[in-house]
Amino acid sequence: MGNLKVNIGGLELQNPVMTASGTFGYGDEFADFMDVDSLGAIIVKGTTLHPRQGNPAPRMAETPAGMLNAVGLQNKGVDYFIEHIYPKISEEFKTTEIIVNVAGSTVDDYRAVCEKLAPLDRIRAIEINISCPNVKQGGMAFGTTCAGAEEVTKAVRAAWPKTLIMKLSPNVTSIVDIAKAVEAQGADSVSLINTLMGMAVDVKRRKAVLSTVTGGLSGPAVRPVAVRMVWQVAKAVKIPVIGLGGICNTNDALEFIMAGATAIQVGTANFLDPRTAQFIAEGLRDYCEENHLNDISEIRGII
Repeated sequence: MGNLKVNIGGLELQNPVMTASGTFGYGDEFADFMDVDSLGAIIVKGTTLHPRQGNPAPRMAETPAGMLNAVGLQNKGVDYFIEHIYPKISEEFKTTEIIVNVAGSTVDDYRAVCEKLAPLDRIRAIEINISCPNVKQGGMAFGTTCAGAEEVTKAVRAAWPKTLIMKLSPNVTSIVDIAKAVEAQGADSVSLINTLMGMAVDVKRRKAVLSTVTGGLSGPAVRPVAVRMVWQVAKAVKIPVIGLGGICNTNDALEFIMAGATAIQVGTANFLDPRTAQFIAEGLRDYCEENHLNDISEIRGII
């Protein structure tokens, strides 16, 4: 009773709980606080072809029900990941899947990163970020039109033979149309939502709080929007939907699953309590047992 295994485009996860890119480092930073191998998957921070310094400080700000960030995909590049990070985490984590979030400024950038990652045995899936609101080039520009989303998906699909997840932006007129577009070009799954565009003003200094003025809003404030979008997309596509946006506990995760999500990602809540994702995985198991469910899929998309 209580089978939590789920399948994301051919990739089997031991449970539906994943960590969102940019909120969980490379996983090893959290190993002292929780059992990372208790999760279905971890998604490492955004990885680009070349090293990126990100945006200047200040680039994070608290909001009444979440946070704004404008980190700007700071990372040391895909070659550094392959040489220094991958060997460590692929040895450290045995049962959780390791998924790389890939970002780029051009279609060629996306393709090149995927080609470099493809030979790595433990990387059986990638998540393509076409929805980041915190970079001046690429990122969200590709994810705000069907044509842009199709172009990246088609190029990556040709370079990546394993599970392909496309991460979608909520800052669009119709997220359903974008989801259908990437599905048509070979995406195995879609994850949504990325952050909503927002800003905060320091009224004493009479300036924007963030150096970039605007940034990405995450946390509980976005959850109702995210649940609605997951519900819409899950009814419109045949591929698995991964839901994220303000998930802080088991009930939040159940909302997404009942709205149609096959798996969920925990993001901002990792900053509040690094054990959150593990607690949610345990909570889903308890929920299935208490409600006499043979499989978590029994409640998927019941709304």
